Amino acid sequence: MTTIDVTHDMNATSWVESAQGSDFPIQNLPWGVCSTNGIVVAIGDKAVVLRKAINSEKLQLADEVSNALLQDSLNEFMSLGHEIWTLVRHSLFTFLSGEPCPEVLCDIDSLTLVLPATIGDYTDFYAARNHATNVGKMFRPDGDPLMPNYLHLPVGYHGRASSVVVSGTDITRPHGQLKPDDSAPIFAPCKLLDYELEFGAFIGTGNAMGTRVTIDNAMEHIFGVVILNDWSARDIQKWEYQPLGPFNAKNFATTISPWVVTTDALAPFRTSGPPRLESDPEVLEYLKPVTDDVLDVQCTVTLSSATMRNDGIEALQLSKTTLANLTWSFAQMLTHHTSTGCPMNSGDLIGSGTISGGEDKDTRGCLLEITWRGTEPISMPDGTARRFLQDGDELTMHAWCESEVASRIGFGTCSGVILSAT
Repeated sequence: MTTIDVTHDMNATSWVESAQGSDFPIQNLPWGVCSTNGIVVAIGDKAVVLRKAINSEKLQLADEVSNALLQDSLNEFMSLGHEIWTLVRHSLFTFLSGEPCPEVLCDIDSLTLVLPATIGDYTDFYAARNHATNVGKMFRPDGDPLMPNYLHLPVGYHGRASSVVVSGTDITRPHGQLKPDDSAPIFAPCKLLDYELEFGAFIGTGNAMGTRVTIDNAMEHIFGVVILNDWSARDIQKWEYQPLGPFNAKNFATTISPWVVTTDALAPFRTSGPPRLESDPEVLEYLKPVTDDVLDVQCTVTLSSATMRNDGIEALQLSKTTLANLTWSFAQMLTHHTSTGCPMNSGDLIGSGTISGGEDKDTRGCLLEITWRGTEPISMPDGTARRFLQDGDELTMHAWCESEVASRIGFGTCSGVILSAT
C-alpha cells in the first residue's frame, strides 16, 4: 500500500541546492532514461546517473535491483514490484540528503531523454465525464450526451504503442481519408488537428493471462504517471470512427513527458473523484474504490505560433484543469482492463482520456471543446485565430501537485511542434 512517510517530509532538503523549490525536489525523485547514460533520477536541475551512483558504491542496493537499474529502460526495475520501488526511493532519499556526492550527477539540460520504458501495449480511456458530456452535446445534440454504458464502466480503446514518442519530438500533420460535408471521400492532409490533455499510467507489475487485478491492490501495480498528449485528427476521426471507434485519427502520434512521477511520490495527492449524481447507477462491486485513488494533479496547456516564438511573444494559456476531474481512476481502469483475464506487462501504458473541468472554456482539455467544433475561434497574441492547430504551432503541457501539507512536485513538460504534411 502506498503511504505517506519520511520521504514526503516538507522540511527535508537535498545537498543538490537547485532541488529546493523546483519541479523535482527531494520529495519527488521522478525516473527517466537518457540516450547515453541509461536510467536517471531527476533532482532539481540535475540528474542522478544510476550507473555512476551504483559503481561509486555510495548507493547500496541488492544485486537484483542494481542489475535492473543498469539497463537502458525502466521495464526490468518496474517489474520488481512496489516493495522494491519504495525501498529504492528511500535509499535515494537518504543518499541525496546525506553526504554530497556530486560526481554521480549531470545537468538535466545536457541529457537527451528518451522514452522511459519499452511500451508493449497502449490503451487509451475516456474517463472524464465532463469531456464525454461536451463531446456528446456536440455530436448528439438531440439525445443523451452520454452513451448508456458510460457510467457503468471505463470506456477505452487499444491505441498504437509504436507511435508513442517523448516530449520534444516534432509531430507531422497526418494524411487521411476525409469526407467534407456531402461530398465524396478524399485523401488529403488533416485540416482539423487537435491535442488532448491526458495523463498516462505506466504498469509496473503485470498479471498472468487468465487472472485479474482487483480494485483493492490495483494501485500497487502502477509504477508512476506521465503527462500524455493524445494528438487527434478530428476530420479523419469523424469519418472513420463508426462503428468500431478511432483508428487512423489517433495512431499517428502520442506524446508523453520524459519523467515518470511515481505513485509513492504522489501519495499525498490522492483524493476522491467527482461525486456521482443521485440519478447515476451504482458502480458494480468489482469497480468500487476501497480508498481515495484519484490523483489531484494541476495542469495547464499553452500554445504558441512560430511567429510568436520568433518575436519573443509569451505562449497563450489555453486551459487549466486537474486530473481530479476523472470520473474513473487509473485503479478502476486497470481493474476493468484485466477483468476478462487480459494480461498486462511491465511498461504497458494506460491513457486517462481527455481531462476537462466542465462548462468554463478555460478548463477544457482540447480545441474541439474550447472552440466548440471550431465555431468559436481563439484569438492569438500574434493577431491570428485558431480553431484547430496550424503548422508551426507548439503545444506545451505543464503539470504539478501542491497542497498545504505536502511539498510541491512537478512533472516537467510535454510538448511538440506541428510540421506540415509530407
